[in-house]
Amino acid sequence: MPDTQALPRTAKTASGAHSRPTLFSAAGPKASLDAPRRRGASSLQGHRARAGVLLSLPALVLVALVLVVPIGEAVYYSMTNWNGLSAQWIGPGTYLSLLENPVFWRVLENNGLLMLSVPVALAVPLVIAALLHEHVFCWRLFRTLIFLPTAVSWVVIGMVAVRVFAPAGPINLLIGTFGLGRFETDFLGHQYTALLAVALTFVWSMVGTNTIIFLTGMSTIDPSIYEAAYLDGAARWAAFARVTVPLLRRYFQFSFVITVITAFTALFSLIFIMTGGGPGYGTTTLEFFVYQQAFNQGQFGTGAMLGIVLFVILFGVSLAQLRLFRGER
Repeated sequence: MPDTQALPRTAKTASGAHSRPTLFSAAGPKASLDAPRRRGASSLQGHRARAGVLLSLPALVLVALVLVVPIGEAVYYSMTNWNGLSAQWIGPGTYLSLLENPVFWRVLENNGLLMLSVPVALAVPLVIAALLHEHVFCWRLFRTLIFLPTAVSWVVIGMVAVRVFAPAGPINLLIGTFGLGRFETDFLGHQYTALLAVALTFVWSMVGTNTIIFLTGMSTIDPSIYEAAYLDGAARWAAFARVTVPLLRRYFQFSFVITVITAFTALFSLIFIMTGGGPGYGTTTLEFFVYQQAFNQGQFGTGAMLGIVLFVILFGVSLAQLRLFRGER
């Protein structure tokens, strides 16, 4: 008789009969074939990852030379008394002295007040884009005229704004026409009215860019969605508020980032032409304060420190909005 212990173990079925040996079950050969495949796929992925790193290495080195190294030098010089030629190490105490400077806080206040104009710089183009999307009368001409400020430099915009807000300019003339002569003023001659003039000019300059962004977003919305809303009895305003605005969320994010960055880093020419940062520090932003400290007063260390503060603020704003929209998604 054959040695029964040497035979493969069998499993009994419900009827008591022996099934085929488990040695020849379907799972055995499949598992033995899948293992080399997994190892091969893993090895291929590893080769691809290493190749990707090697191919990206020149770009990473270039980014390090162009961005990381200058930022590191700015951090170093921000802790020194640097006059452009020689630097004397002071340490992190320079940041503490900056926090005790009342002018610094006034400059941050100006940036905060300018940030209040960002919602206006988004809402006005949104309404204009909605009207143009409905193809109102002469909508092509209006689209060109609205986009025109985007093609004009900040210097030209500033020179036009100086004429508009002058004591004998169109704004005061319009106020006098409506019999409100007691409200006529030199807008650029007082601190908060000058900042208001800068904010209005900034909003006007951003209308063209944000309008084009919102028009692009509206063109991507499927018209059948509006048809379904109208069939459900929704009015045009309700369809705009409940369909258009939610579907433009990503475009709002893009416009918000561009507008905030512009408010912090692109108004130097406008402020230089319109007010020169005055009266006093009434229209001095953080960006303009860097110029004043570094090039007007020769305190390049302080200018580098203000540049680092500006970088941190922009990084924080960008990170906050990314987290906000990521949470909504």
